[in-house]
Amino acid sequence: MLAAAAACTGPERPAPGETAQALADGLARQDLSALTLVSDTSALPEQHLAEVVEPLLAAAEETGAAPSVEVAEVVEAETAEDEPPRAAVTLTWSWPLAPGHTWDYTTGTELVWAPPPEDSEEAGTWEVQWQHDLVAPDLAGGERLELESLQPDRGDLLDIHGEPLVTERDVWRIGIDKTYLEPPRYAEQAEALAELVGLDPAAYADRVASAGEKAYVLAITIRQDEATSGVSFTADDARAIDGVNVLADTMELAPTSSFARSVLGRAGEATAEIIEQSDGAVEQGDVVGISGLQRQYDAALTGSEGLAVHVVDGDGEVVRDAYRVEAVDGADVATTFEPDLQILAEEVLSDVEPASAIVAVRPSTGEVLTAASGPGGEGWSTATLGQYAPGSTFKVATALSLMRAGVFPEDEVTCPTSVTVDGRTYENVPGYPQDATGAVSLRTAFAHSCNTAMIGEGAEVRQADLAAAAVDLGLGAASSVGAPAFLGEVPTEASATGHAEALIGQGAVLASPLGMATVAASVAAGERVEPVLVRPVEDDGGTDDGAADDGGTDDGGTDDGAADDGGTGASPSASASPDGSDSSEAASDAPEPAGSAGGLTQTEAADLHDLMGAVVAEGSASALADVPGVSGAKTGTAQYGDGSRQHAWMLAIADDLAVAVFVEDGEYGSTTAGPLMGRFLTGR
Repeated sequence: MLAAAAACTGPERPAPGETAQALADGLARQDLSALTLVSDTSALPEQHLAEVVEPLLAAAEETGAAPSVEVAEVVEAETAEDEPPRAAVTLTWSWPLAPGHTWDYTTGTELVWAPPPEDSEEAGTWEVQWQHDLVAPDLAGGERLELESLQPDRGDLLDIHGEPLVTERDVWRIGIDKTYLEPPRYAEQAEALAELVGLDPAAYADRVASAGEKAYVLAITIRQDEATSGVSFTADDARAIDGVNVLADTMELAPTSSFARSVLGRAGEATAEIIEQSDGAVEQGDVVGISGLQRQYDAALTGSEGLAVHVVDGDGEVVRDAYRVEAVDGADVATTFEPDLQILAEEVLSDVEPASAIVAVRPSTGEVLTAASGPGGEGWSTATLGQYAPGSTFKVATALSLMRAGVFPEDEVTCPTSVTVDGRTYENVPGYPQDATGAVSLRTAFAHSCNTAMIGEGAEVRQADLAAAAVDLGLGAASSVGAPAFLGEVPTEASATGHAEALIGQGAVLASPLGMATVAASVAAGERVEPVLVRPVEDDGGTDDGAADDGGTDDGGTDDGAADDGGTGASPSASASPDGSDSSEAASDAPEPAGSAGGLTQTEAADLHDLMGAVVAEGSASALADVPGVSGAKTGTAQYGDGSRQHAWMLAIADDLAVAVFVEDGEYGSTTAGPLMGRFLTGR
């Protein structure tokens, strides 16, 4: 804005405000040709302006916004009659340097009126007194500006103890350095390295051949800690191959190469897709979350960049900062993983060929201590996203619905060898004990997992009540897990045969290992447990919304010894998500199921705990009887496909721990899942 001048201008002298505005416009456009400039230095004003603002202009162009220079004030000075008129000009500058960073400042100069020569028809002019600090505050001769982006430290994923779980760890980057070799040896040495690290030799040799003559062609990145590297070779083995260069670096990594990888995901250099989707917020070389929790909570973990505008002297040394906003380090995100238990669970599953999982929940708090998925899942989070028929482990919910219908653990039920519903015959599993058939207690029928008793007694239970019992145990109930998760799904309506199948955990009933561990946890806690895997993150822009990029699937990153060749891992079998959709989306789109009005009571939970205790004392989980702390269990086998293949399950309660073990293709819950459960509980 223009202030009132302190002295009046003559009729033939224009107001200084016109020249002040022309100065502002010229500075904003970096075009001073319309002005008369006077300088008492050797620097040429146009050249000085261009050199000073060059880095600022480049930064502004990247933001897509233009700098602005405005006239803040023009004050004409009172001068003696023999002195030329003068006016002080104050300018306000605004430089958009990066998202969230705009440098605003003021500078000033003086305009001096130069009248036309006597007897001249030319007009006079306001001359601009050019000074070094007209472009930037306090700028002296020989000084220039430089910009520096100040990078924040990425936040860590923490374990249940608040210790770093995913943090910077030392790695080796291994590849062929073409400057070490003559061209005829490129192919031979590239193939030798590829064979060592497990790459396709021909494909890697092609990559080396097509790279520049001085290129370094990365083959693999491994951990420096050989105990957790996850590979069978060492950096020294690679160094022994001519042409190989091994570079030290760091990466954001979990304690081991496999540690909850399908849930945690990974962080690394931004992909082209992420850069494109960021609208300029992410640049090439930025470290961002690529998958899993690292991607879901990326905004909180990343923090925000700072920016400094340095004033440098003629030698390029920083003299001072003209503008500086410090980076804000990323926030830590707290998970509930218990590292020792997670590592143990993964070791137990390490040689299981089909998709498998072990999930352990702390009943007293709902904390998910382990969510381990075996290698057979090929990167899919079987533990949290799998959708499988739970088989007889679902009989915990069936038993709850029966008790609510008036059938209690010591009441007599009938366990025939078979039962027929609408023309379809159901039988007990092969090898079912003969002495547990006929008229037996519900406790005995549950202990030995009698299908026919559950179907026969459950005929009087409405399907909606069965579904409500499941919800009261946490199966299919809405829960703020903090990560993409599918807990379960039980239909509220079913045909007669559909109802019969639901009573024994088959048909349209689906559950994840996390969902079934939650069922066992609810029994142990005496109330419905809401599992939590990630603590809420405050002020993170709402990232706790399940908005992971792919439901927690892994993308074939390099921290486990996999080659950094741009490959991606695909989510595996349809059994992990029967309709082929993303399980996290399926869970979030489904309407919230309703439990019973009163929910699970402590009395009901105590009776269910008693029934599960009988499974250990006299039933199909008797192998756990000698495991310290075990107070209840339930086995389960669920046929799928054409009926020739079956899922194997086991639930267990041990002290303040509720565990679900799952194997996609097995024999029976007791013979396939049972030994895995025993190893896990014994080793904890």
